This record gives sequence, C-alpha cells and structure tokens, in this order.
Amino acid sequence: MSRGVCFLALAALLLSHGARAQMQPHRADYVLRLGTAANGPRIGTAMQDITLDCAGWHIKRDISTEIALSSYWKFSLASKLDGDEPRDGSGFRYRLEQIQNGDERTTKGKVERGKGGVRADIASPSGSSRFVLPLQTLMPVAAIGHLVSRLRAKATAFPALAFDAEVFGDAFLIDVTELDSGTLRPAPPGEKPVAVPKGPSWPVLMTFTRGREQDQNPLFSVSAKVYDNGVLDRLTINTGLFKVGADLQKLEMHKAPACPGA
Repeated sequence: MSRGVCFLALAALLLSHGARAQMQPHRADYVLRLGTAANGPRIGTAMQDITLDCAGWHIKRDISTEIALSSYWKFSLASKLDGDEPRDGSGFRYRLEQIQNGDERTTKGKVERGKGGVRADIASPSGSSRFVLPLQTLMPVAAIGHLVSRLRAKATAFPALAFDAEVFGDAFLIDVTELDSGTLRPAPPGEKPVAVPKGPSWPVLMTFTRGREQDQNPLFSVSAKVYDNGVLDRLTINTGLFKVGADLQKLEMHKAPACPGA
C-alpha cells in the first residue's frame, strides 16, 4: 500500500448496524496542507458529499493532491469514489477511479453482509478477489454513526472494524481514543471559521491497522474533531513519512427524506 494515500481512508470510517446515532447528510469541502504548521503549503483539496434517500445512502468523494517532499520525490493523486449503502448498513457497492503519478486505475466492488460474515467481491486492474470479512465489519457510512454513538455514551477508548474502499479494499481495525480538549492543532490563522450546526463535538485520535492481520504495527493515525452530526474537521493524518492537515472550508447540510417506516 502506498503510504501517500493513507489519508483517503478516514472518510471511509465508521456506523453500526445496531442502535446508533443518525449521521446527517451533508457536503463538506476541505483544503489539504502539508505538515502541521499554520502556514503549511496547500497541496490539494478534498470533497465528500453524502446524501440520503429512501433507498439508502449515496457517497461521492473527490480528492486531488500533489506532494513534493524534494525535487526528486513527488506524489500526485486524483481519486473519485461513487458508492451506495443501504440504510441498514448491510452492504456497499462502489466504483473507484484513481490516477496516481499518471497511472490510472478503476476498481469496482460489492460488499454484502450475510449469515457467515461479510462477503467482498472486488474487481481491479490487478485482478478479481473474493474474501470474507468478520461479521462485525462496518460499512463506510455506517461507521460514522458508531463513532458518534460511542462518544455520546462517554466511551473514551474503543475499537471499530470498518471496510475501506480507497486504500487497499479490505477492513481496517481502528482504535479510537478521545483526546484532551485543546489537543488538536488550531485553525490556520486568517481563515473564516465554517459554521457547523450546534451540538457536541469531541477531539479524537484514530490509529489504523489491517483488520484481518494480527500483531501489526499501525499503518497511520488520524486526529480530528468529530461533531455529533458526523461532520469532521481539523484532521491531521500522520503516515510516519509525512503529515497532512485537512481543514473544513465549506459545509452544506442536506435534508433527510421522510420515508415510510423510517
């Protein structure tokens, strides 16, 4: 796995298929910066648009970045994800288009929850793969509600297992720890704060390891401010090789539909 695309997995985090908080549909636009300094250079943008209708959730993510650590080491990535998830979090169908340093890849995947576990069927330029994930694996939209529910319940540390479509098409084991207030890096100076609907929020640290392998070192970590409506801000992604900051620039909340039996 390229460590340069680790930050893509954050948006694919968290919802449970039991009692859970309801994430609010929204579109969030971010600016990406290299490092944690307030004047760090801009290296790209990210957009996530999550909508809901009576059939389920629909995810669109568009990320574009170019990182130059030296005159010899440069990394560019454009990634577009389109995915659909039932309201009950029982599956996920997606199409992923990525261009990494000029190399184009298109991946299609289907993940479905069954009695024996969560079955994944993924087709990519490197071939097709089929495998079974643990039954507790959460779908991308589903995982956010699980995170918020646990934080609302005053859990200060807990694990989550979530499917990731963008980094390596498998499950991540995510260890979540609530941080002390004021731990997150401050907002870049001179930027107008984005208005977020009123409600509680929590600073958290999330470490990511491969979900189907044991005794592995974390692949990367992410600190972020998590709002109870599912919006994320003040992200810092630490890959070990470099750090990337993602700051909310624009937020649009969508209306949830009134569906029979919902």
